[in-house]
Amino acid sequence: MRRLALLLALFSVTTPAAAAFPCDELWGERNAIYKDAGYCFRTERAIRAFGNAGCKYDDLADVPLSARQRATVADIQRQERENGCAR
Repeated sequence: MRRLALLLALFSVTTPAAAAFPCDELWGERNAIYKDAGYCFRTERAIRAFGNAGCKYDDLADVPLSARQRATVADIQRQERENGCAR
């Protein structure tokens, strides 16, 4: 499990430990979950960072994530909003 996902599983997102993550790291951890599940990225930034080799899903709604992964993504997105991260 990636470092942020582990931290989010151990701590509430509102703890100082989770809040200390900068926007770029939150973005990377969130998108790493999607990459591992086979998402085909559309943005130039994500394609540069993760590539699309072996991707299977063009629509985020089709990406097969477990309930835990979906909760982690939601926690990361909430923290991104709270930190005022660019979308």
